[in-house]
Amino acid sequence: MMSVCGLDFGTSNSTVGFCSGSEVRMLPLEDEKMTLPSVVFFNADLDEIQYGRAALSAYLEGYEGRLMRSMKSLLGTALIDGHTEVQGRRLGYKQLLVQYITELRRRAEQSVQSDFQYAVFGRPVFFVDDQPDADRKAEQTLHEIALAAGFREVAFQFEPIAAALDYESRIVREELVLVVDIGGGTADFSLIRLSPERRQQMDRQTDILSNTGIHIGGTDFDKYLSLQQLMPKLGMGGRLNNGADMPSANYFNLATWHTINLLYSQKVVREIQDICRDIHDPELRSRCECLLHLIDQRDGHWLALKAEEAKIALSETEHVTLELERLREIHQLGKPILSMSRDQLDIAIAPLFAQLNVTITQAIKLAGVSPAQIDTVFFTGGASGVRGLRRDLASLLPNAKLVQGDVFGSIGAGLAWDAMRRFG
Repeated sequence: MMSVCGLDFGTSNSTVGFCSGSEVRMLPLEDEKMTLPSVVFFNADLDEIQYGRAALSAYLEGYEGRLMRSMKSLLGTALIDGHTEVQGRRLGYKQLLVQYITELRRRAEQSVQSDFQYAVFGRPVFFVDDQPDADRKAEQTLHEIALAAGFREVAFQFEPIAAALDYESRIVREELVLVVDIGGGTADFSLIRLSPERRQQMDRQTDILSNTGIHIGGTDFDKYLSLQQLMPKLGMGGRLNNGADMPSANYFNLATWHTINLLYSQKVVREIQDICRDIHDPELRSRCECLLHLIDQRDGHWLALKAEEAKIALSETEHVTLELERLREIHQLGKPILSMSRDQLDIAIAPLFAQLNVTITQAIKLAGVSPAQIDTVFFTGGASGVRGLRRDLASLLPNAKLVQGDVFGSIGAGLAWDAMRRFG
């Protein structure tokens, strides 16, 4: 078997593609599913490390331990060179990523009984916005992590380019395509000329008319929705006795995947306890005590998953009702459920829509084409299904057909094609 693969290490989910003859196969990574959620759980009760859905399940079942998610977001930040404490020992964030990529490689190899030595990794157009040095460092760090995970040689391809390669394998005529790739942590937009004839060429640089990207993705949608709809349940926006607002920093940390664990420190808990004691309003005090209970039970990631659940549901339906059973400590404040509408989601993430639309317009301008010339908008990435963005694009590009790619598999499949061309 050829020892090459395409690896899409995503903020929320990861995939591995493999070329078999003239076809690309997405490899099963967990329970016959082609995605492995980018989650690691250090299970203290069982004294083992768990990954993916098993990690989330064990955490939500109440096992003691440390859950890590959105790890890709560490790349390009100062945190990547830092450490965290896991089960009483220091663990470097780079080593954490090495462990996850090693496990991802192991599962992919096991599924085809092959030894993957060469890989093309996907990367966003920008790991870090408007900071070229930090962006280069992020790619170099991921390169070092990949080698430490056992790969002999690694190359990189822009994730939207990889998605375009997958789409190009299915078209029958030339098209000018806007690839919209919105993953868990970044949004990338690329205008590319595709055709069956161009597919055979190794160097596609002249076919790429523009690339733009911004550090906004599905976890940001979750965060903004949580701040608007969930955090007020815990006291955000309430007024203290002196007329000041409740301190917001803890709510922002609680709504952000990779900072949730910061709330579990004794220092933060004591600060919130002091705030709760000084609140006279019984309803606000109850909400503050609910926040303390949530932190005490280490349920921050459970709440973040509820925000994600609502976002996903509202991409398919107009309304959703969330069961917030772990917020039962809110006494006399009604049942622990929360109803949300798609309009509320759109309002919550409207500031992000505005930034995305500016970045899309920039991609079109850089390409030197008019919106009317674009034939197709090709969507990929787990967060690309948000209806508000599709509505905006349909208005901006009235002549373009909207094509949904494999939400999680298009990039991995394109990376596999690229890996075969480079190393095969």
